[in-house]
This record gives sequence, structure tokens and C-alpha cells, in this order.
Amino acid sequence: MKIESIAVHPLSATTAVPLSTAHETFRTSHFILVEVTTDDGIKGYGKVHGEPMKTICDWILKFGDIIKGMDALGHAEVWEKLFLLTCPRPGGLQGSGGLPPPLPRSARPQIMAAIAGIDIALWDIKGKAANLPVYKLLGGARKSFFTYATGSYYRDNATIETYANEMASFVANGYRAVKAKCCWADMGEEVERIAAIREAIGKDTLFMLDMNAPYDVEECIRFAHAVAPYDIFWLEEPLHWYLQPSDYVKLAAASPIPLAHGERELTRFTMRDFITSGALRFAQFDSTRYAGFTEGLRVAHVAEQFNVRIAPHLSPEIHTHLCVAFPSASFAVETIGNKVRDVLGLGIYKNGPQVKNGEVHITDAPGFGMEIDWDFVNQYRAQ
Repeated sequence: MKIESIAVHPLSATTAVPLSTAHETFRTSHFILVEVTTDDGIKGYGKVHGEPMKTICDWILKFGDIIKGMDALGHAEVWEKLFLLTCPRPGGLQGSGGLPPPLPRSARPQIMAAIAGIDIALWDIKGKAANLPVYKLLGGARKSFFTYATGSYYRDNATIETYANEMASFVANGYRAVKAKCCWADMGEEVERIAAIREAIGKDTLFMLDMNAPYDVEECIRFAHAVAPYDIFWLEEPLHWYLQPSDYVKLAAASPIPLAHGERELTRFTMRDFITSGALRFAQFDSTRYAGFTEGLRVAHVAEQFNVRIAPHLSPEIHTHLCVAFPSASFAVETIGNKVRDVLGLGIYKNGPQVKNGEVHITDAPGFGMEIDWDFVNQYRAQ
């Protein structure tokens, strides 16, 4: 079974209102659907979150030319071939082996995103070829896994009660855990907002905070102690982007709340360093953002060995398969609590996963179980 062709389908939709985190404002919901076709007609689908979408699409199509004719079931070999193009090699600048020169350093995030989409599609093909869902290929046995709802994105003219009521609505819909965006405002205002959310969701609901990297170590220690009375389950992405595992170790030693991190890491190698440092309780590597499902598996194996729980970032239709395959080393799959932020949601799938009673339920369809709704894809196709 050989790789015959690759196509890309970028999708974009405008949010009803601009939504913000501590780091950025979102005005669109977007992702890239990647389609890989084999010479015997099997189609596999992957999903990529990243920007600029056009740049990522260009890399995917370039890589399609490089891997055409390779074994579609040899996902590891395809991954290694593409990944090694990011590194210098003897004769590389001269085009040795018929391959392009080493790929530019500045494009690494987009290159790793392109690899992600292709890799996920190859896993989808693998499941379809075996007529098994991916989670069963990996030894998983159940069709559902615990999930939490993310919300509380900042928007104009919203009050503290607005956010508290939003998070309470997730609990009313059956979620047993919720995560709120925070740290957009000064610390005093944030603590007041967090207190109101805790009161609204009740004492028995797990409550996580998604900080989006707003603090240095000392500031974050102050923040952790300020919000600890509200029984916070984890602090996610607590430190500035440039701070490294040793800084997380210092924070973990002083914080009464466990730490979660990893959605913006490009590879298993930096994730390894965070996991083995002992600072993290939860690893959030995102296979749809960088490096793909193959890399997500590698991260999960390291996390399992160091007693760190995996909690992959978004894309429940893909990451539920990963969590099911690591039942004793997984915490939860992330879902968005409503369509205010995730306009496109899971609309591209006719039979996408369902959230019921605080769990994501997937199907037994082969691969990742993606049956594409092409009318939806065409409606939101980006130029």
C-alpha cells in the first residue's frame, strides 16, 4: 500500500465576538483538514491547528511530493524522513539523495504542523486497512474517556457573573470538570473572578486554570497561593514562554497547586525534559499542533514511566484514542464547552464523538472514525 497523493482543505469561520486569552485575541476558528490517498484508494484524514494556514498547506503539499510512493503503513519511516529534513546533513546543501536542502529554522513550527497532519492521516489509513479503530490497534478497550470543558474566554462588556454563569452551564450539561481562561487582568481582579466561578460550579467540580504563560516564577508563586483557597486542580502554562524546566521545578516546589504544560512544545525531546524534571503532573502535548500522533504516543510512553498523567490539548476525535490506550496514565481529553470559541467544532464529521455525562464517546469505525461532511467543508473552506 503506497502513498499516492496528498490534498489540503483549510477551513475558517468568524467568531460571533472577539475572544481573548492573556496572550492573544481570536476572531476566527480555523484548522486544516489533510487528506492522504493510497494507491489502492484508501483515504486517511488528519487535522492541523496552526498559522499561517497557507504556509502550512504549502509545506504539506511539498512533503507530499517527497513521500509519494512510500509505504502508507510505515508511519514511523515517513515521520523520520520528514523530520530529518529539518537538520543539516552531509551533502544536504547539494541535494544528496534527491532530497531538498535542510529546511529553514524559521519555519520549524509550520513544518512540524505539516508533519502532524500527514502523520495523523497515516494512522487513520492504518486503522482503515486493519478495519479497526486506532484505540484498538493500540490495545485500548473502551470507547469513552473523561473530559473537561474549557471556557471563560475574555470578551468585551462581560462581567464576572457572565463568566461564572458560563462555567456553571457546563456543569449543568454534565461536565464534572471545567477549565477557565485567566490572567488577562491584574491579579486581584482575577482572584475575584476565580472565586465567583468556584461558587457557581460548586465544590465537587474539578476546576483548572489556563493561564497562557503570563508570569515569571515569583509572580506565579504569589498567584498560586492567592487562588489555592478555591481548590484549583492545576495551573496550566503558568510561566513565560522562555522559561525552562528548571524554572518549572522552582515553581512546583513553591506552588500548592500541580502544574500542567506542553501544548506548544514542538517535539518529544523538550517534553521529555519537562516530564523528567519532576515539575509537571500533567503533560498536554498536542498531536494536531505539532509532530502528529506518532509523537504523541512517544510523549505518552515517557509520561507513563515518570508517573505524569497525559491530558492532550483539544481535538477529542483524535486524542481520545490516545488516552484510551493509556488508561492508567491519562487524566482527560479537552473539549470546548460551547461554540462561542470553537465555531467549526466537530462539524466536519458526520459521526463525530459525542460528549455525554462528562465523557467523550467515540465510535468503533475504522481509523479515527472520521466520516467527512463535505458540504460542511465546502461551506467553510478558506481561500
